Amino acid sequence: MKILVLNSGSSSVKFQLFDMGDNCVIASGLVEKIGETSSYAKLKDVGSDKIYEERAPLKDHHEGLEAMRRLFVSSNILHDFSELGGIGHRIVHGGESFSDSALVTPDVIAKIEQNSVLAPLHNPGHLAGIRNAMQETDKNGSGKKVPHVVVFDTVFHQTIPEYAYRYALPFDLCKRLHIRRYGFHGTSHHYVTKKAAEYLGVPYEKFNAVSLHLGNGASACAVQGGKSVDTSMGLSPLEGLIMGTRSGDMDPAVLTYLLNLGELTAEGIDAFLNKKSGLLGICGSNDMREVVVKMQGGDERAHLAFEMFCYRIKKYIGAYYAVLGRVDAVVFTGGIGENAPYSREKICNDLTHMGIRIDHELNFAASGGIRDLSAPDAAVKTLVVPTNEELEIALETKRVIENL
Repeated sequence: MKILVLNSGSSSVKFQLFDMGDNCVIASGLVEKIGETSSYAKLKDVGSDKIYEERAPLKDHHEGLEAMRRLFVSSNILHDFSELGGIGHRIVHGGESFSDSALVTPDVIAKIEQNSVLAPLHNPGHLAGIRNAMQETDKNGSGKKVPHVVVFDTVFHQTIPEYAYRYALPFDLCKRLHIRRYGFHGTSHHYVTKKAAEYLGVPYEKFNAVSLHLGNGASACAVQGGKSVDTSMGLSPLEGLIMGTRSGDMDPAVLTYLLNLGELTAEGIDAFLNKKSGLLGICGSNDMREVVVKMQGGDERAHLAFEMFCYRIKKYIGAYYAVLGRVDAVVFTGGIGENAPYSREKICNDLTHMGIRIDHELNFAASGGIRDLSAPDAAVKTLVVPTNEELEIALETKRVIENL
């Protein structure tokens, strides 16, 4: 079975084609700058490393997916979308409407549209991708109906108990407007904790872990018995850890203070918190690699940003350890989690009293795949598990289709 995974944004579509016989990537690519004169589509044949590309204006997602289809044909990887076993779509926000991945139906599309108010920057682009992908597959000459499946970032966190996902705000207001903690990076946290449990030989339904997805966006997740029981992101991906350009946790009174002083407008709040804060706001760089280089060169603000970033994560590990009671592993993943040994070392070095102890040489050793960084006397394992959200979406898509 071949599964195509699409991650559609407002002006782009990223894609990967999987052979589900061995869960390997056949091709990957992207369509960028949809709606602009500088649009382009690119496909990489993973087997041969050959690149196929088109550069021409693409006015909408329909033309973008047409360009993607042409690249598949010219690369001789797919001759028609009817050859696909299914298409999986990444959706950021499922709200309270979805507690599992779902086959795309008119009702499912309507519910995703309703949840767009919770993710106005993401869900509309996802919907455009779904609708146009369905047009592409429906017009194939074979008459075969290719199933489409939606996989939500929020679904893994639907097991969080109410006392953990509710905010201490007026109850009726929260119920009416669906204000609560939803959490994100769910496909990543699910994928890496499954892999970690398998690596350690622990049945997933008995596995307890603190999962740390650390990248430009970052979140922590408490996994108990293979289920999410708490996570750092909330109604939106803004809450929780310090991120590249997002503030994470802060006192809401800061906003009213700045508004009252005229330093901030209501219209500017979103950009202030999501695009001008985090590491960027502290030291002028949102890339942890640059932050470390600047810190090592004596930049005091870069050093402060690094310390703040690691300290916030350390606090969440401690909080989730208290929630879980027993922790089998701390799992690092994402661009920073997988590739920033200085961050991992700073986070873990002050946690030895909790049984978390890493080996310096193992931490700094270059290696791919799953890695155990734990010192021999560590009571809690510390692992690096490369994430693969696209594969998780493909696996979920296959599961839903096979259960039809």
